[in-house]
Amino acid sequence: MTKVVVVYHSGYGHTQKQAEAIAKGANAELVAIDAQGNLDDKSWEALDAADAIVMGSPTYMGSVSWQFKKFADDSSRRWFTQAWKDKVFGGFTNSATMNGDKLATLQYLFTFAMQHSGIWVGTGLMPSNSKAAQRNDINFVGSFSGAMMQTPSDAGVDELFPGDLETARLFGERVSAITKQLRG
Repeated sequence: MTKVVVVYHSGYGHTQKQAEAIAKGANAELVAIDAQGNLDDKSWEALDAADAIVMGSPTYMGSVSWQFKKFADDSSRRWFTQAWKDKVFGGFTNSATMNGDKLATLQYLFTFAMQHSGIWVGTGLMPSNSKAAQRNDINFVGSFSGAMMQTPSDAGVDELFPGDLETARLFGERVSAITKQLRG
């Protein structure tokens, strides 16, 4: 049996909902980075024991939140010993605008995974990009690199687009399936 852990920071709760959808799809454990950018020992142990780590952060000012960056910096001891080498990795993000420079955040997460000598998994989802496309279609935001979600700045956590959450859930399923293939 493979173990997937979703580690994330969420400033206002929207990215947490995305993390929960990914965890549901992957049957994964959730690990939240706290408001000071910290994890407890149990959370670090879960990441160390994981076969796959899916990382998420809201996109703030074109990158991950400072709390996520602190977590990344705190992982340097694991980098030094290559403790996470050959783990499967994936990433996700959310911002208020349709673009919002979310790709820059996913590229940060990708680079972080590559520094840990990980194996990256993209969404494997075709974009919803025809004239008939609707906002609640799967992968409406159109990302291949990782799961992207768009939430209007004045939307509450109960007002997320169902298509974005379904995209996240399907991404979680894919990360789990690829991990099982590689670990099988």
